[in-house]
Amino acid sequence: MAADVRATAARVLGRVLAGSSLNQVLPPALEKVDQRDRALLQQLCYGTLRDGPRLQAILDQMLDKPLRERDRDIQGLLLCGLYQLQGMRIPDHAAVSATVGATRALKKNWARGMANALLRRFQREGEVLQANLGPAASLSHPAWLHAELLNQWPGQAADIFEANNGQPPMTLRVNSARTTRDEYLQLLSGEAIEAHPGKLSPEAVILAQPRDVTLLPGFAEGLVSVQDEAAQLAAHLLQARAGERVLDACAAPGGKACHILEIADGLEELVAVDVEQPRLARVEENLQRLALSAKLLCADAGALQARLEPGSFDRILVDAPCSATGVIRRHPDIKLLRRADDIDKLARLQLHILRGLWPLLRPGGTLLYATCSVLEQENSLVVAAFLDSEADANESEISLPTAVPVAHGRQLLPTAQGPDGLFYALIHKSD
Repeated sequence: MAADVRATAARVLGRVLAGSSLNQVLPPALEKVDQRDRALLQQLCYGTLRDGPRLQAILDQMLDKPLRERDRDIQGLLLCGLYQLQGMRIPDHAAVSATVGATRALKKNWARGMANALLRRFQREGEVLQANLGPAASLSHPAWLHAELLNQWPGQAADIFEANNGQPPMTLRVNSARTTRDEYLQLLSGEAIEAHPGKLSPEAVILAQPRDVTLLPGFAEGLVSVQDEAAQLAAHLLQARAGERVLDACAAPGGKACHILEIADGLEELVAVDVEQPRLARVEENLQRLALSAKLLCADAGALQARLEPGSFDRILVDAPCSATGVIRRHPDIKLLRRADDIDKLARLQLHILRGLWPLLRPGGTLLYATCSVLEQENSLVVAAFLDSEADANESEISLPTAVPVAHGRQLLPTAQGPDGLFYALIHKSD
């Protein structure tokens, strides 16, 4: 069974190396392994990808020539083997044996000798191979992102690298419409689950150790959801009030929309939009579990003027598609999948969405622009371009003491045991 788990991990990693998202390929793979092996499979995949750039640079030194594209699974297996030797408590002999044995499950017996030789060479020469790495690979970051972070955040880059390479805390959002944070902390204490309140959001609870969310007390009943503390700030910054119409323009998976509904009692309507129907289905699932109601609309957020009335919303949340460079620790495949030239493309998309949504906001209304990026090209520079293009758009001040002031908006940076890296900017429409 151990070889099967590693073979499954190799297939998942191989598909990510070929360009697929971990969120797409891991869930079905988890369904195919025994329940007792699922935690191991997750650790192998997430751990290997978090350390992927460094492991790949080590592997490149040992390979005489790159592996063929059709052997991405073997590449994934070798990276997974290196990760086990350095990042897990599995005895070295067991890690090598199980990894080599997985070549049979992958039906690639030709790779057996190669895998054995490479892993044993790493055992002998690991320190030398590590010493040969460049600065970016040593920090397990792609070279382009390493350079951007050093350039844009010279004083904070070391902390960002550390956060990106670590496991994120598991943070919950207490449903304040159903209970209080203190009451839920007492509920956790009664179950011997160690937790403490967050510092940024009044609904945030941070678990000392991650747990299966479905086993948390009150989860099925809608008392609590999983959401990073930085993301929980969106609903509070938007400040939706009773009687207002709210548009969540890029809503999936629905965490921010649900939070808005939890804390803003008496909204006239919340419309949640996403461009993909399967993603919108996740919003519906969250709404149902929390016993909340919203209108769901599958559409391009940048082309809603043909489907919604101009000036019909009091507040708009734009949680824009972005590079996700502020949440790499939660989505470590970003290190392999994201490219430098993606950033300008995303910035153009973000500006397109903002301009497309602006006519839907009533005079005197507020738009909250958010990303989970730490790069200025997607954040303050997009806001600057938007403000320059719309005469009735004015930036409003945001009070976030823990955030870094930037040219426009406020930037939260990821920290090892703290919140993710999110950007927020508030834009007011003149009366």
